Amino acid sequence: MVRDAVPLGECGRALVVKLRHHGDVLLATPVISLLKARAPHLEVDALVYDDTRPMLEGHPALSELFFVGRKWRERGALSRLALENHLLKSLRARRYDLIVHLSEQPRGAWLARLLGARYSVAPAMPGRGKFWKKSFTHLYPLVAGNRRHQVELNLDALRRIGVQPGPDERGVTFVPGPDAERRIEQLVGEESFIHLHPASRWTFKCWPAEQNAQLIDRLAVDGHQVVITSAPDEVPFVQQIVDKAQARTLNLAGQLSIKELGALTARAKLFIGVDSMPMHLAAAMGTPTLALFGPSGEIEWGPWNVERRVVTTTHSCRPCGQDGCGGGKISECLTFLPLDPVHAAARELLAK
Repeated sequence: MVRDAVPLGECGRALVVKLRHHGDVLLATPVISLLKARAPHLEVDALVYDDTRPMLEGHPALSELFFVGRKWRERGALSRLALENHLLKSLRARRYDLIVHLSEQPRGAWLARLLGARYSVAPAMPGRGKFWKKSFTHLYPLVAGNRRHQVELNLDALRRIGVQPGPDERGVTFVPGPDAERRIEQLVGEESFIHLHPASRWTFKCWPAEQNAQLIDRLAVDGHQVVITSAPDEVPFVQQIVDKAQARTLNLAGQLSIKELGALTARAKLFIGVDSMPMHLAAAMGTPTLALFGPSGEIEWGPWNVERRVVTTTHSCRPCGQDGCGGGKISECLTFLPLDPVHAAARELLAK
């Protein structure tokens, strides 16, 4: 036990700050759940970017959800100042005893200072200097080259303040809600299906359209219906796949909200996709998950706490973390990934 453990029993409210992308926010939910489990009286709030709110809305351990607008910087100085001031007043009114900052944004340091919380924890950032270091009462280490899953890295913030998670206290939580579940019921009925989400906002993480189409055709021969989804700006890529496939799919690309996507994947017998938020969402809903990984690392970002298969190539350079080979936006570790091992992994998961 750490000597300077935070006495959660003496804390009334805590604020968890995760200003990152959708998948990052989803993988931070175990922190919220664990705080509430260890201190049931504690009111746990969260601060995220506005577009990532659906990842936390409905979380059973969450009391209040605050947000920073992604586009606030595009506003005029007075308008942005008014929005920031309103947020700060709202947060101050909550009178936090503990702030858990789970990323490197400087905003977390300012909040720790301005909100006056008795305790605050954040990652140690050696290059930030004294301002960062003195903004928090506790700092947890980020060890270079130490490949651990992002869920565990988030939980390190609580380990540093004396909260050790048990094996069954690391689950990711997502709540689709009844409205989303009703719409998916209308769209897919009771039919059994495989959920394919082949796209990512970063195209260098994607398996080529031709291979996706061939996989759909093989799954159809095996007797499986495929439902394909994507974000609105990924629809052209999905259309390429649908056009190349001989088998018919239920194409819902660009038509679902994040909540509806969660409700859909919860009903699937298998999820197939790349390193993306929907892959994390499928794992959170307990759906067996087949993930294709290229330049990103499956140890850090793979499907969490679910029956899974990860398929990669044997390129010695991966995971490189680069936006395509030589920065060319195309990753050979994915374009060279053959169909057979992907189909075999799908069959293994379906057999289970």
